[in-house]
Amino acid sequence: MDKKQETFVLDILNTHRTMSLATIRDDGFPQANTVSYANDGLTLYFATNSIYSKVKNIQSCNKVSLTIDKDYMDWTKIKGLSMGAIAEILTDPKDIEIAMGCLFQKYPALKEMPEPETPHAIIKITPKIISILDYSVEFGHTELFEV
Repeated sequence: MDKKQETFVLDILNTHRTMSLATIRDDGFPQANTVSYANDGLTLYFATNSIYSKVKNIQSCNKVSLTIDKDYMDWTKIKGLSMGAIAEILTDPKDIEIAMGCLFQKYPALKEMPEPETPHAIIKITPKIISILDYSVEFGHTELFEV
């Protein structure tokens, strides 16, 4: 990844708030969920209820795919990311503290939320392959690279 690509990716990660995350169910079908995320550089974090199926899916298969984009009325301005990544359910308190720090910074209202009745899982997403989508270059323009 060159500097221009890195700047593009970080701009998308830093200015967007939601991603579509695809995990693999036990029956082999992909499952897509919309989740809010925060990032530290290229590393993404999200919190979810530990009983949700996406957590079970990640426990069975840690390979995930995701997209980050927004709704564009003008197709010539479409920009977004697609990633193949590895998901990890964090257990180390130091890692959880880092992840929660990123989430609290992006979503300050999280600090005011009551403790959930069921435990939360904090998930770390580490990209392995990133595809840039940038229609401002030309319709359908993509760039694929390994991280």
